[in-house]
Amino acid sequence: MTTSRFDVTALGNAIVDILARAEESDLVREGMVKGSMSLIDEARAEALYPAIGPTVLVSGGSAANTCAGVASLGGKAAFIGKVRNDALGVSFTHDIRAAGVHFTTAPAEEGPTTARCYILVTPDGERTMNTFLGASQHLGPDDVDPAIITDSQFIYLEGYLWDPPAAKLAFRRAAEIAHGAGRKVALSLSDSFCVGRYRAEFIELLRSGTVDVLFANEGEAMSLYETDDVVTALANLAKDAPVAVMTRSEKGAVVASGSSRVQVAAHPIERVVDATGAGDLFAAGFLTGLSRGSSHAEAARLGALCAAEILSHMGARPETSLKTLAAESGLFVAA
Repeated sequence: MTTSRFDVTALGNAIVDILARAEESDLVREGMVKGSMSLIDEARAEALYPAIGPTVLVSGGSAANTCAGVASLGGKAAFIGKVRNDALGVSFTHDIRAAGVHFTTAPAEEGPTTARCYILVTPDGERTMNTFLGASQHLGPDDVDPAIITDSQFIYLEGYLWDPPAAKLAFRRAAEIAHGAGRKVALSLSDSFCVGRYRAEFIELLRSGTVDVLFANEGEAMSLYETDDVVTALANLAKDAPVAVMTRSEKGAVVASGSSRVQVAAHPIERVVDATGAGDLFAAGFLTGLSRGSSHAEAARLGALCAAEILSHMGARPETSLKTLAAESGLFVAA
């Protein structure tokens, strides 16, 4: 690829994560499906806060987490997402810039408040998310800066962005500009329930050539093709996407490109504390690796390392320099 200002520019929902530890019984009491992401309205968001006990607030959002991971690796990342000009919006803006991510999207001066996601983490590390999209739904085509898109190796789009109509248009505009500039477009399917809502549209994005690199976990891939066989799902992904990355939790990941299959083991970890953001950080490592010339296998190993760091603590942002960890593991990505 030609040189660029950014390795990865991501479009996604600008969300403040509100994390709390929970028992299985808490999920049952609140009517939640373990491991899912549910969209909630502002009234539910206000009611849920006092019901979940002690919390930790940290700026999040799937694609924003990926950008933070790229920056922690020493890469150059930009984020495009919408917040409201309120306390949570100011917090999000400060946090993502402090992480080393370029963020200049103008905040909304009216309308819904800044998005937030209540993340309940059970003792096994599984996370159950309840998301109020708020101001993030108002990301639109006019927020897409062509100069940033054309100056990025990869444009990364989160599947969650497919819910709001205006954001969907922003998604398509960014992909069109990227391909016009000879750049690559990556998509994360984000969540099996999200796939269930937009299965036909996601498949159309793949088969139309809009997406060059697809990220999915096993559940999302099987949901996309309505099969309970992971091998069949992977075969279909390989047929529809130039590069398909399937993450498989403790079983590692497999990268499919045409007839090629590259399998990479999960990076060793003592204990899973919180699975929030593991897929986001895998994508950060993989895309940063590709942008710096790594093979699919090398990029996937870097992704696995980044995911392992996130699994080791609460929250979806790195607490240790990923660049340092990569160097110690022999996976250093040169700037």
